[in-house]
Amino acid sequence: MTSGVSEGRAKRVDAAERRDRVVDAAMRHFAEHGYRGGRVEDIAADVGVAKGTVFLDFGSKEGLFLAAYQRAVSMLPAWLDAPEDVTAEGFWATLDWWLEHTEDFVDRDPVPNRIAVIGRYDAGMGVRRPIDRFMRSEDPYGTLEFVEFGVRSGEVRDDVDPEMLASTLDWVAERFQDALVSADLDPGLIHRRPERREMRIKEFVEILRHGIQSAPDEA
Repeated sequence: MTSGVSEGRAKRVDAAERRDRVVDAAMRHFAEHGYRGGRVEDIAADVGVAKGTVFLDFGSKEGLFLAAYQRAVSMLPAWLDAPEDVTAEGFWATLDWWLEHTEDFVDRDPVPNRIAVIGRYDAGMGVRRPIDRFMRSEDPYGTLEFVEFGVRSGEVRDDVDPEMLASTLDWVAERFQDALVSADLDPGLIHRRPERREMRIKEFVEILRHGIQSAPDEA
């Protein structure tokens, strides 16, 4: 009996390690080829397992990409992971710091950042729905905590549901950061006139301020 239990535990460990290796390989392949260009058979061959084993573990290509996406965004920093001296200056200083350093962090860790972008733009609706559910339930960037931090400091309005503000911030900030790092995703605001980058960041923050900053008599 003990031997059987040990054998079963070893198989579970082996299966978990195999899944980890498959997800690591999937992140590399999807980052290089995109969601549509990433092939399950190539990922399986990279790991040294059968294509059917990948489908057994993840159910489908969509399930495999979702696992890769979840790992990728969980590897990325949260808003309040900014340096302590920056967060000590408050919500708006922290937001501005992240925007100013967007390109640096993408260059430093390109694979998970690329997977996050692919999840937003290259994956079909069959993948987008579980991605959206994951982002709402897990909040990997800590956006709700960041917004509540701003509310507590008196910098963010408290008359709107913080979850609404967090969703808005996630949506608009992600797309502005995408525009900063990719000319393909830039609607013409930044890369056409790169000398205006700093001004565009200030303008973006100012637009957000007008929408979610607390009223002057509340600050």
